[in-house]
Amino acid sequence: MDNLTEALQKLKLASGDNTAHGVEICLDCLLKALASTNTEASMKIQEMGILPLFPNLLNPQSSCTPKVANIIAELAKNEFMRSPCVDAGLIPPLVQLLNSTDQEVLLQTGRALGNICYDSHEGRSAVHLAGGAQIVAEHIKSLYQNTEPENEKLLTVFCGMLMNYSNDNDSLQAQLINMGVIPTLVKLLGIHSHNASLTEMCLIAFGNLAELESSKEQFASTNIAEELVRLFQKQAEHDKKEMIFEVLAPLAENDVIKLQLVEAGLVECLLDVVAQTVDGEREEDIAQLKTASDLMVLLLLGDESMQKLFEGGKGSVFQRVLSWIPSNNHQLQLAGALAIANFARNDGNCIHMVDTGIVQKLLDLLDRHVEEGNVTVQHAALSALRNLAIPVVNKSKMLSAGVADVVLKFLQSEMPPVQFKLLGTLRMLIDTQAEAADQLGTNGKLVERLVEWCEAKDHAGVMGESNRLLSALIRHSKSKEVVRSVIQGGGVKHLVTMATSEHMIMQNEALVALGLIAALDLVAAEKDFVGASLVSVLHKLLSDERSAPEIKYNSMILICALMGSEPLHKEVQSLAFIDVVSKLRAHENKTVSHQASLTEQRLTAQS
Repeated sequence: MDNLTEALQKLKLASGDNTAHGVEICLDCLLKALASTNTEASMKIQEMGILPLFPNLLNPQSSCTPKVANIIAELAKNEFMRSPCVDAGLIPPLVQLLNSTDQEVLLQTGRALGNICYDSHEGRSAVHLAGGAQIVAEHIKSLYQNTEPENEKLLTVFCGMLMNYSNDNDSLQAQLINMGVIPTLVKLLGIHSHNASLTEMCLIAFGNLAELESSKEQFASTNIAEELVRLFQKQAEHDKKEMIFEVLAPLAENDVIKLQLVEAGLVECLLDVVAQTVDGEREEDIAQLKTASDLMVLLLLGDESMQKLFEGGKGSVFQRVLSWIPSNNHQLQLAGALAIANFARNDGNCIHMVDTGIVQKLLDLLDRHVEEGNVTVQHAALSALRNLAIPVVNKSKMLSAGVADVVLKFLQSEMPPVQFKLLGTLRMLIDTQAEAADQLGTNGKLVERLVEWCEAKDHAGVMGESNRLLSALIRHSKSKEVVRSVIQGGGVKHLVTMATSEHMIMQNEALVALGLIAALDLVAAEKDFVGASLVSVLHKLLSDERSAPEIKYNSMILICALMGSEPLHKEVQSLAFIDVVSKLRAHENKTVSHQASLTEQRLTAQS
């Protein structure tokens, strides 16, 4: 350390005299000290006020320049030295050196700027202001085809510099994207895929940039999918595969790139990873299995990529994914069920899958998880069943297969995501299925749970779905027993509240169900209607100009039905409904205006 102090003092004197030889000897001593104890040497250099000498030493014509840049690069490996480097005014002269034609100067300058930018807001801002990123991007564009080892070393440093410059900074990443670095880096990856460190830098840069939505379009216009798949196929090490996965996941969120990845053969790679890791007990096997199967599910979220892999239900990929459902591995069960839910996004696929026995596989899976209770698997399997139940022709087949009975086993679940999917599945199943609606609507335990969930204020989705299922049981069964079951269970007040929902479809479903309750058992419902202020709710709906025509129409139908009850009739008279209804006779919708005339006659006749 004494030698270093001496060298630093000499450097102060020599830099003033500008004697190149004396300076060079001092610089060699600094580099030696930094190589042996970087942190201590850096602190000493900082203490002795050497940094302000460097801008003058960064002279493009001087033979010392590469060494000075190298020293700065070594100093900036320490976090505490990065801001002082900026404050000492080192960035502008370093950026000027990027215009040099000397390979060693460029290499050391790239290192110095990259290290100063690492995790340093001040460093990045200074490089941004000096226009450094633009020059480095231009260098990469002009050098990327050159495969000489020295050039590859320089490209690695430049890619690393851009990565440190833009990491976790959306505006700087956007700037690089606008400079057009993505197509250049993709070409570079293709040409230099034999070079491990350059490939790694490219992948990290892609990982950074791919998070930005604006990058996806640029990536989609390149052959990134082919390059990444080709690279993936070559990798044997877990870490390298993981690095490629980290780029694939954000890119695969884009539907165009999803299709490109499928066409480039990524799915086959993923299936191989699954096959190799499914029985593995090492942490890295478990992690790879999860990443590969999750990515597989993500690829199926694109309509075109999903349809391509479905291949009319005969695709080998579809068949392999089906085999995951009976597996003993929870991660594969989950991915298999989610994949089925994604394949089940159009009627044709749903009908084919139900006809080929997939429902039974999902029911067996759910049965295994009633006791084991893996919530994510339950949620995924219920999602798949809900989607499969959408086409009308599937409903009766699924009911015959016992879907409703298996789904009801999860009524005791306390997990809102499972509750939400359970409700959606039952609602899809009973749509237009009177017998099933009748059966479920008279199931006391189900109705009791629905009424309870109608009050789940912390979970709006569960609350909304419970109300909708309660209404659907009445609307599709049109049964007096179901109406009575809902009245006895305390469900009427929730349907009245549902009629005030901000969603028109829910308002309408509630009004139709309430109309059926009034028509089928007004006497039993009368007390609940009064208690829930149904008449004043209807008055508000009819008075509100924003109410849709269907809402006005169904509100008037319900008013007429309520006239058969004395207390409700009195409420209707006290609220001067006749004024509101007579105005609706001039409504532009013919059905509404016609119903307004009929309702007015009814109100007048019974006043």
